[in-house]
Amino acid sequence: MRISTTSCLCHILVFLCFIQRYYGASHHIPADKVTIAKNQTKLANGETEVHHRPKRGWIWNQFFVLEEHIGPDTQYVGKLHSNSDKGDGSVRYILSGEGAGSIFIINEVTGDIHATESLDRERKAHYVLHAQAFDRNTEKPLEPKSEFIIKVQDINDNAPTFPDGPFVAAVPEMSGVGTSVYQVTATDADDPTYGNSARVVYSILQGQPYFSVDPKTGVIRTALANMDREAREHYAVVIQAKDMAGSVGGLSGSTTINITLTDVNDNPPKFPQKNYQLYVPESAQVGKPVGKIKANDEDLGINAEIKYSIINSEGAAMFSINTDRDTREGIISLKKPLNYERKKTYTLQIEGVNTHVEPIFSYLGPFKDTATLKITVGDVDEPPVFSMDYYIMDVYENARIGREVGAVTARDPDSKNSHVRYFIDHSEHSDKYFNIDMDSGVIKTTQSLDREEMPWHNITVIASEVDNPSLLSHVPVTVQVLDVNDNPPEINKDNEVIVCESSRPGQVIQTMTAVDKDDFANGQRFSFSLPSGIPVNPNFTLKDNKDNTASIITRRRQFNRLVQELYELPIVVWDGGEPALSGTSTLTLRVCPCQRNGRVQTCQDERGLLSSAGLSTGALIAILLCIVILLGRLEHLGGILSEGHGGGGYGR
Repeated sequence: MRISTTSCLCHILVFLCFIQRYYGASHHIPADKVTIAKNQTKLANGETEVHHRPKRGWIWNQFFVLEEHIGPDTQYVGKLHSNSDKGDGSVRYILSGEGAGSIFIINEVTGDIHATESLDRERKAHYVLHAQAFDRNTEKPLEPKSEFIIKVQDINDNAPTFPDGPFVAAVPEMSGVGTSVYQVTATDADDPTYGNSARVVYSILQGQPYFSVDPKTGVIRTALANMDREAREHYAVVIQAKDMAGSVGGLSGSTTINITLTDVNDNPPKFPQKNYQLYVPESAQVGKPVGKIKANDEDLGINAEIKYSIINSEGAAMFSINTDRDTREGIISLKKPLNYERKKTYTLQIEGVNTHVEPIFSYLGPFKDTATLKITVGDVDEPPVFSMDYYIMDVYENARIGREVGAVTARDPDSKNSHVRYFIDHSEHSDKYFNIDMDSGVIKTTQSLDREEMPWHNITVIASEVDNPSLLSHVPVTVQVLDVNDNPPEINKDNEVIVCESSRPGQVIQTMTAVDKDDFANGQRFSFSLPSGIPVNPNFTLKDNKDNTASIITRRRQFNRLVQELYELPIVVWDGGEPALSGTSTLTLRVCPCQRNGRVQTCQDERGLLSSAGLSTGALIAILLCIVILLGRLEHLGGILSEGHGGGGYGR
């Protein structure tokens, strides 16, 4: 059996016949179909037919069909032929498998196979079919069923493409020649194993002389040294991929790579000018910004960050500078107060330095710049300035009205030295104890002062310039009222004086102290005595202890509260002031029964009891006398009755 599309060499055909027979017999015949073994055919119904003929089998070369066939006729693929076929039409050829009967048709008599459709290798590269030969008269298989493949032969009908394009890439500016930027890869749907249809070569259509591309790998590299981002930042590079190894007639496709030069620190900061001037009024607040300066840097981001500093001592002593991260400006602030009358100008040497410097670009440096800033201090009409931050004055409390207490002074700090006037701020206090001379600043009393009532007075003095009354200054003034001895001392009567009924002569029953409203700088000095010019008190005497205390001492034995409960004792106390003042205080002493240890026993209870009964001490004594007299009379009457009883008996 022989299958051929053209005439073949006999030896090759015989060799292929043997290979195909053994290969097909052992591998390509299904179990339920025909199987050839030793001239026997096993039919589908299980019967076995013995063929008494020489060995034969399917013999064919690889079948090919050209893709994208265009024409009105079907495309011839190949021919099936059996050596049992004598050309008399007794053999019928059957084709089955992928596309059989639709895409591929076979002439049952001649075994010629044709393709009825235009095929696309990129959609399907091969088709698997099965061939069978039957005896047309007996419908018995002449050859075992075997499998063969029809391959769709490729033509160059697909251009290379870049499915993911366009692309975005970046490379640092100032990069050296040959620096890799990006790699592009084109795809070609044609058969890479057949010819050069899928063999791609890359070339650059746009982007020279800045970039180049490797024709085999598609790697894009820099082709020009020291490309500067500040001069040009973006490049659109067009790369072409051409198949057929780039030969004429090959198909091509292209894509765009948008390349951006990223920034490096290759530009030092520069001040637009070398000399600047700034006006700052002397009234500027310390710690507040007074001006700004900026150096330009063509770089971006961290490469353009600048740190500013004042490098001369004169400027650094009065001013500071900090960097605004958003605007990259140097913000100048005041460190100390300005005074136009003392210094009218300042010179600042300001330096701007990049904070991040790349060593490989150090040859482009230095990465810093300096500028001179001249600051002119502006004269401002300032309010008056007091000679002191606060004033403390004093005056005696017995000072006459209009007495001078002290004076405040203020001056105009400006060069014109305007006249200053003074006022007292009475909005804080309704009582006006003081006034001030408008021109001299002398403070005087307007009312009598009492230290015991108010020892301190706080006032506020206002100073204003005659030429500009709206400029005001304030200063606190504290006036201390000094003490004079104008209050007599008094006995401290916080505790009641108790006299025990069982008191003995010379017994101390109470130690007294004195109080004085006046203030004695070196401590109070009190002396005590009984009033002179009155009879000597028979019950009590007074002892000055010389330590600002005095003791009350009894002069007789025992006291009887029923006879007399209350005693009065006047005491004179002297202070140690200049002049010395004295006061007389009368103490009330109450007699009470006491225990042996001297504790009061029932004084308050009994007094309360008598008081609740409505009886005075005199009334109680009268009642007791009546009871004594009554008891005496009863005793006398009893004696008379006793004598009368005895006489009667004697006489009897």
